[in-house]
Amino acid sequence: MPQRCDLVVSVIEQLGYVGLFLILFLAGLGVPIPEELPIITGGVLSNQLVLRWWIALPVCIAGVLLGDVVLYWAGHHWGERVLSWRPVRWVLSPAREEQLKAAYRSHGVKIVFTARHVMGLRAAAFLTAGIARVPFWKFFAVDAAAAIVSVPFGFFLAFLFADQVEQVFKDVHRIERWIVLVALVAVAIWVTIAVRRRGQRS
Repeated sequence: MPQRCDLVVSVIEQLGYVGLFLILFLAGLGVPIPEELPIITGGVLSNQLVLRWWIALPVCIAGVLLGDVVLYWAGHHWGERVLSWRPVRWVLSPAREEQLKAAYRSHGVKIVFTARHVMGLRAAAFLTAGIARVPFWKFFAVDAAAAIVSVPFGFFLAFLFADQVEQVFKDVHRIERWIVLVALVAVAIWVTIAVRRRGQRS
């Protein structure tokens, strides 16, 4: 991981906003780069005046969302055929696809919000959203809302505490785990209420 971190920082320092966008775009497509790393790097470099924060932050959000939309579009356009692509097998096995499709049937786009905060699940969940024909406007609205919450949070945390960047990175991971836990609890409560209502009606 340290070598990967150094490479990401070096690319962003050399290419600026273009490098920041490309790394986030690739991370969104499932390349094994923690999405938080380029976001935090963008915040730190903005603090150091290497980047301008009012440009870097929108670039981060755009890179994150474009990667998600491309995955959704690939799943929506090619459907089950994407499972035959070797790179896709790394993030979405047939068994995992069935689990995610069942989750979408039960919980709808809530899965998109939860997956946005879970590295290793994002790419699989967004591909499956396209395959499962989740309406694009719902997918994009929930994904954008989740990104607008999480991306600025990590960015400005790094911007404000750039001299403590290692601790910032740990804090972002800790907070994301709490966000996921809260989201899962909310889904569980919603399902319980829905089941009870159906039982009362019958």
